[in-house]
Amino acid sequence: MQRKFLSSLLLTILLNLLIKPLAIFGIDATVQNSVATEDYGLYFSLLNLSFLFNILLDLGVNNFTTRHVAQYPHLVSNYWGRLIGLRLLFFLLYSAVTFGVALISGYSSYAFFLLTILVFNQLLVTFIAYFRSHFGGLHLFKTDAIISVLDRFLLIVFCGILLYTPWVGTPFRIEWFIWIQTLCYGLTLITAAVIMIRRTGWPRLGFDSAFSLVILRKSFPYALLILLMMIYTRTDSVMLERIHPNGAYEAGVYAQGFRLLDALFMFGMIFANLLLPIFSRMLAEKKELSGLLATSRELLVGGALFIGFFCQVHAHDILDLIYTKEIEESVSSFRLLMWVFTGMSLSLVYGTLLTAAGELRAMNVISLIGVITNVALNCLLIPQHGAQGAALATLITQGSTAVAQMIVAHSKLKLNWSFNRVISYALFVSLMSVLIVVGRHWHYFMLLQFFSGIVFLFLLKLIDLKSLFRLFSDKEE
Repeated sequence: MQRKFLSSLLLTILLNLLIKPLAIFGIDATVQNSVATEDYGLYFSLLNLSFLFNILLDLGVNNFTTRHVAQYPHLVSNYWGRLIGLRLLFFLLYSAVTFGVALISGYSSYAFFLLTILVFNQLLVTFIAYFRSHFGGLHLFKTDAIISVLDRFLLIVFCGILLYTPWVGTPFRIEWFIWIQTLCYGLTLITAAVIMIRRTGWPRLGFDSAFSLVILRKSFPYALLILLMMIYTRTDSVMLERIHPNGAYEAGVYAQGFRLLDALFMFGMIFANLLLPIFSRMLAEKKELSGLLATSRELLVGGALFIGFFCQVHAHDILDLIYTKEIEESVSSFRLLMWVFTGMSLSLVYGTLLTAAGELRAMNVISLIGVITNVALNCLLIPQHGAQGAALATLITQGSTAVAQMIVAHSKLKLNWSFNRVISYALFVSLMSVLIVVGRHWHYFMLLQFFSGIVFLFLLKLIDLKSLFRLFSDKEE
């Protein structure tokens, strides 16, 4: 089982490294370069609005399905049709809430048209995730890995034809991008459904109210947590487009910095998804957590600090590699957003640990405070500072919630504080700061900073290869 798990994990990481960066920077960024900044800003705002409440499409069903299928694989064909009916009810709830918020926000009829397609896309994504939860429970890990990137692969093919070939004589339009996503999600869903049906047979559609209520009661605290975290992570671009005088343009500028943060977070989540079952089992078996906690924290947070310093100095050069317009306007918000990843990394470690420990009440309280803080700061900063204000609000919110999670985790789980690690972080920050002050005008400073930062991480043991190898080798003990 360990060999199967590791080979599947490596396949998942490899496919994500090959496909998703190309989709993000080769397609999504090129689309933004090809359309007006205001058009992409409106799309980006509506996309995040469609994300805000998408936990209402799931409410813990996927989490239940993965566990239940793994325990009772012979019962899959008896109940997965009943869950399809439940998910359709969830879609009605999600649509009502999303369109209600859009109506209150005063979007135009054109924006409602785009939002309708995006809401339908979320339905397709949810059903893809639903089938993937069955694949995980049935231990079809490689199938799950392929389905996880199939929609992005198709997006690269179809959008690549329109963006990089001379066959289309008219300028690219943002509506095309949304419709192509619909096509890619649809084809991926059909593929996943065919595999599922061949594996388990045709479903028996129906609705079981008692069965559904049991799932909802068990999953509500987790669903509430995801909803609150989604709001304080995604609401910034929605508020930016709505309350700034030139909101669509500012949202487009903000999107250019947020894209790299989103890509980094995506790969951080792969690591967090690995940590969750390991933390859960170690807590159940009352094993010592400090070694794994320190290893994962140092790797993610140390790497995030390195990225923050690097992007602080070379923000313009990095943006210039990806985009063709609004570079200067995006630099300030991009720098702030790259520091946000440090807070996100801390949350990926301590938030995952608290979730594994079942401390959802504490996580929900912290997340609710994060929502209030983020909305208040956005209302205060966006009207005057635009994209930079939204980025600053995100930095403060993510940083404060991450620190709160760390303090609560150490308190609830009786974890010791390591002041040696604090000193290591302080030394790393000091060394990187001195290097920037002394050498930022030297020739080839980008290479010097890059390699020096990696050396500092290893010297201060913020990246410890022995501990990493131990992390993987111990998971089946």
